[in-house]
Order: sequence, then C-alpha cells, then structure tokens
Amino acid sequence: MFSKKLLFWHDAGIFLIMAVLAGCGLVYEYLLSHQAGRVLGAIETAIYGIIGIMIVSMGIGSFLARKVKCPFTGFAWLEVLVALLGSSAVLIITAVFALANLLPRLLGNTFGLPPDLLPSGGMIEWAEKAAKAGPYVIGAVLGILIGMEIPLIARVREAVYGEHLVHNAGSIYGIDYIGAGIGAALWVLFMLTLETSLSAALTAGANIIMGLLFLIMFRQRIGRRLLLVGGHLLAAALALFIAVKGADLEASMEDMLYQDKVIYSTNTKYQHLTITERFTDPAKAPVLTFFINGRTQFASNDEHIYHSMLVYPPLAASARQEKILVIGGGDGLAVRDILRWNPKHVLVLDLDRDVVNLFTHPVEVNGRIINERLLDLNHRSFTDPRVEVRNGDAFLTVDDLLRSGEYFDAIIVDLPDPGHPDLNKLYSSRFYVKLKALLAGDGAMAVQSTSPYHAKHAFLSIGKTVKHAGFLHVQQYHQNVPSFGEWGWTIATKNGSSPRVRIEALKELPIDDGWMTKGVMLAAFEFSRGYFDELDSIKVNRLGSLVAYQYHQTDWEKEQGIYRP
Repeated sequence: MFSKKLLFWHDAGIFLIMAVLAGCGLVYEYLLSHQAGRVLGAIETAIYGIIGIMIVSMGIGSFLARKVKCPFTGFAWLEVLVALLGSSAVLIITAVFALANLLPRLLGNTFGLPPDLLPSGGMIEWAEKAAKAGPYVIGAVLGILIGMEIPLIARVREAVYGEHLVHNAGSIYGIDYIGAGIGAALWVLFMLTLETSLSAALTAGANIIMGLLFLIMFRQRIGRRLLLVGGHLLAAALALFIAVKGADLEASMEDMLYQDKVIYSTNTKYQHLTITERFTDPAKAPVLTFFINGRTQFASNDEHIYHSMLVYPPLAASARQEKILVIGGGDGLAVRDILRWNPKHVLVLDLDRDVVNLFTHPVEVNGRIINERLLDLNHRSFTDPRVEVRNGDAFLTVDDLLRSGEYFDAIIVDLPDPGHPDLNKLYSSRFYVKLKALLAGDGAMAVQSTSPYHAKHAFLSIGKTVKHAGFLHVQQYHQNVPSFGEWGWTIATKNGSSPRVRIEALKELPIDDGWMTKGVMLAAFEFSRGYFDELDSIKVNRLGSLVAYQYHQTDWEKEQGIYRP
C-alpha cells in the first residue's frame, strides 16, 4: 500500500498523462478529419464523418479494454500504438490517394493510351474506393485505441489505491475533458497553420513522452519493459523522421493528387492553399492554377472569362462606378477588372488575411518568387491607393458599413461556393438584405452563384434568395469557364429597369477589357427551354436553414456519383 504522499504524486502523474493524452486524442481527430477533407474534396462530409466514426470507435474501444488483462502493460503498449499510427496517419492517407490517382496514368503510359482514354473501372475503381475509405478506416482504428485509454487508466488508478474509488470515473473524465479543451485550443491557435505532418509528429511526440512517463512511474508492474522502451524509441524515431521529412514527402505525394506540379502549398488559419504549374508551350508562360481545400478557384489561362462575367455586367448596369464594394475576392482579380472602370474607391471585405497577402506581397521559396506571376496576373491591384482591404467575417463586417451609413454604386460578391455550413450564412436572405441596404438606388449587385449545370438547385436557390431579400429585378446568367465548366452568376437591381434591359440600352461598351462583347454579355442571360420550370419548388435560403449548403452538397454528390437518395 502506498503512503498518502506517494498516492498524491501518482495521482498527479496519472492526471497529467490523461490530460495530455486527451489533448492528443482531440488533435488526432481534427488532423484526420482535416486531411480527409483535403483529399476527399467533400470537406464537410469528411470532417463530420471522421469525427462521428472516431466517437463511435472510441465507445467500441472502451468495451474492448475489458479484454486487456494487465492494465499497466496494456496501457503502455497502447501509447506506442497510438503514437505510431497517429504520427503516420496523415502520410498514409495522402500516399494511398496519391497511388490511386497515379494508377490510371501508369497504366495509360504503359499501354500508350491518350490522356482522354485512361482506364477506369475494375481494379482502378476498387483502388479509388479503398482510397476514399482509407481515412475512415484509419479513424476507426485510432478511435478504438484512444477509446481504450480511459478504462485502462481507471483500472490503473484503482490498482494503485488498492480499492474501488467512488469518484474515479468522474475525476478521470473531468481531466479528460479539460485536456481535450486544451488540445482544441492548441489546434485552433497554433497547429492550424502548421504542415499537417508536423502537427502529427508533434502530437505523437507528446504521446511518446507521456508513455515513457507512465513506463517510469509503473515500471515494477509492467512486463517486457525493454521491449516497450524499444517500441517507444521506434515511435520517437518515426515521429522525428516525419517532423523533419514529412512536409517534403507530403508535398511529393500531393503532386500526384493534382494534374500539374505543385509549386506552393500552405495552411492558413481557415483553409489549405495550393498553387500548381503546367507548361503547355515553351514560348508561353506556364498555366498556374489556384486551389483552396483542393477545389479549383481559378486557372491563369481562363480566369479572365470568369472575372469579366462577374464584374462587367453589374458595373455596366450601374449608373456610376465610383465606389465599389467587393465581398471576398482575396485574389485581387476582380479588383483588377474593377480598376479598369477608374473608380474612386474599392473596398474589399475578405476573411483570410493570408490569402490577400499571397496576392499582394512576393513569396520566396528556394530563391524563387513563386507568386510573381499571380501578382502580374492581378496587376498588383491590392497596392493601388484606391483599394482598401478589411479582413474579417463579411456577415459581421457589413454591419459596420451599415452603421456608418455607407452606400456603394455596385456590389460584387465573389465568395467560394456554399459548400460549408459557415459559408451558408453569406448566401442567406438576411445577408442579401444587408447588401441591398448598402447598394445605391441606381446600382447593381452581382453574386457568384456556383454552376447552373453541376449544382442547379443551389444556383436556382441563390437567385430566389436574392429576390426574397427585396431586390426589384433579379436575373441569372452563365458562361463556360474551361477550368471548372459551366458557371453562373446572379445580378440584381433595387429600382428602375432590370440589369438586362440596362445592358441592352448601351450603345457601346463603356470599357474594353479585351474579352467581353455586348453580344456575349446578353447571350449569357439565355438558358435552355424549361430550365427554370422547377423554380417554384426551390427553397429560399434563410439564415440558419442551411438550404444553400444542402442543395450544394446534394447536387455535387450526385455529380460525383456518391449521392444515395
């Protein structure tokens, strides 16, 4: 039997171990869901799916802990396994996806097949399914291991005291919750901007230290101690290797996930940014493609189509172009086109300061300015003295504009698709009511409205929601952008004539942007017969309803063949 003083120090050690391991467990959960979202593309489905599976698996792990005969030896080995899998899980997920993505190209090269006739189905389909299931399988295994920790440590504590402890479960769960909260804070404040492999290695390092502390504290009750020490050293070596080389390995494998060479990849507080490069003609500059969370935002060879369609119609339909508000548009490309109209002031509201910085200041990697072409592409628009950038959540930031009584001649809403619950509010009728109050009476507003072909219900809902917000005239238009297919926009006016009538009334285009013509602009308002027939059944996206998000999810899942009605 231990003395009270020794029991106190054993308790302190056990509680420290549990608090740190709880934080590690939560970080592993976030890391897996974060990485799964990046490689699967369906960010929300992956994140919530991984978290759900890991929670269920932790419950299964709690039951399986009963099968462990010696809680001291079992817990010590458990931490070795958690550290090994936790440190390598991110690289394993990326590697499996990279190999599944590379397989069709390898077979195509082997048999001399053209790029548009790469093999599919059969073994390739099974490889793709295995890759998509991989994050969930790893999450389940890691969840089972993490779920075994609390039951085992509870048995350890009772064995130390030599009796049943009435408040044992409450004490351990209390420490577990506190540790998990600290882990969540570290993830949000520190680890979100790190390479995922480095975050995994650091978390595994904490896991290993706690495992060794447990081994030292209870060495007399643990069997095969030398083998366990070797296991911890092996886990530490793997974690160190991943900390040093993981980013390079992940970058190499990420190259396989994209069609083109990845020249820059980073995490911001809010999202993962990737830039790829493709050489098509030695006499021409390479094509750069910008991705956020694995989704194409623009390609340098055809972005002018998207931005011309986004900017030109609302500015042409507005009576003046002196004061313009841009919601989103952190790449500065919409601002570039707006500056052609010689405005007096352009205000940009964008959430992510790091995205704006990427398109404002040179970024040097290995002696090369990797974003120089991007700065040339947006004509360094953010350095223009007429442009002001405010970082923050636009849903809240526009309230400051309303309180100050500001008005804008035109409003351009250039946000990512409503593919995340947090973005849904920026497609809500409540948000559009705010923008309507900021728009001058003879101005026009344009909203990026996803694909009218791939996400028809989401597209129609955006238009219907803008109308519900009180705009007098709401019309939608579309154009093909080769990088991501048929795309659509919504344009609205508060008073007077409709946007299309205003554009038709123009005798000549006010600005020559090198691409737009009056015919192209007017033709964009035409849709196929019956396209709007189901508009009456489409729901308005009210604040908190998640209608736009759900439409977008369902539409794209059907497009990708993963939707099950």
